[in-house]
Amino acid sequence: MIKFNQYEGIRTGLGGTTNDAFSKKFRINGYTVYGFRDGRFKFSVGGGFRVAPKTNTWINVSYTDDLQETGSTTFLTDGRFFQFFEPRLLNIDLFHKHVTKSVAVEHQLFNKVSSKAEFSVSKISPTYEYEFNSNNTTLSDFRLSMAKVAFQWSPFSNFNQTEKGLKETKYGYPKFTLQYSKSIKNAFKGDFNFSKIDFRTIHKFISEKDNYSEITLVSGLANGDTPLTHMYHAYPNNITKETIMQRFSVAGLNSFETMYFNEFFSDKFATIQLKRFFKPFNITERYKPQLVLITRYAIGDMKQPEKHENVTFKSLKKGYTESGFELNKLFFGFGLSFTYRYGAYHLPEFTDNIALKFTFNVTL
Repeated sequence: MIKFNQYEGIRTGLGGTTNDAFSKKFRINGYTVYGFRDGRFKFSVGGGFRVAPKTNTWINVSYTDDLQETGSTTFLTDGRFFQFFEPRLLNIDLFHKHVTKSVAVEHQLFNKVSSKAEFSVSKISPTYEYEFNSNNTTLSDFRLSMAKVAFQWSPFSNFNQTEKGLKETKYGYPKFTLQYSKSIKNAFKGDFNFSKIDFRTIHKFISEKDNYSEITLVSGLANGDTPLTHMYHAYPNNITKETIMQRFSVAGLNSFETMYFNEFFSDKFATIQLKRFFKPFNITERYKPQLVLITRYAIGDMKQPEKHENVTFKSLKKGYTESGFELNKLFFGFGLSFTYRYGAYHLPEFTDNIALKFTFNVTL
């Protein structure tokens, strides 16, 4: 209900979706929020109807007038889910406005494969100075007509058939997600013709409940005239300030803590993140801090950076590396994170390579 970022300041509002008590065949969803710094309401309204309960097949429509972080990618199969606290949002400052109309179909293709397809038409306006230059034509505001299809495969999970369709009863790993996107020029006045393919896999090596290793691999490739709004930023989470303590903020869940916001953009990239969760220290019955070791690596490049005007950024072609640790649940869910940047993109000033932040973990 309350969020914060560098563009909107405090963002607050309400949203919801109907459940089976309303209808087992129809649902209505929506939200309305207000940003106190930009002084603007945003909203989304939509609905859907179920056409095949056994395969959990829904046809959905929506209308959204909101902001999206430039360079971010979401997978259709992730859906919307509640998070008590989203730490990385606090530092984001590069957004674009979008008014999007969409129609989508979600379908349980097989027992262990879920899918979703969507067609959307969007009007996009960056909130920062930006122009895309292609064939001597520059655009600052533009329209996108986008078709997407996504699949999520959970080969080692167990599913049971319920009244609401298949329900995952055992979370097995690895999990794989694949998404293809195609922007179609001249369809519904679309300005660009490009395609994207995105892939993610998550694997856990579990010794026991709180003692395991986790590997996350994410990659993406954009081909064609792709505006910066739909490029890749590799999940940075460091604000551009002079001292370590001025940069002290909240560590994200899967972000690069020493990578500065808007420092890198790519049209092809890959990241790998390794985490080692150790069994919590059993100091008292209630006080059990946990040590997590972390290493992250990113590599990427951009074919024609000169097409993106009024913005400055670097390439990731030399490979970006950071490592560190988290000591979580030290005090009421709060902990500390320390990360160090090294390798090809190590900065001349030693302290600029260090990120000291706090973490927040809560079990609801």
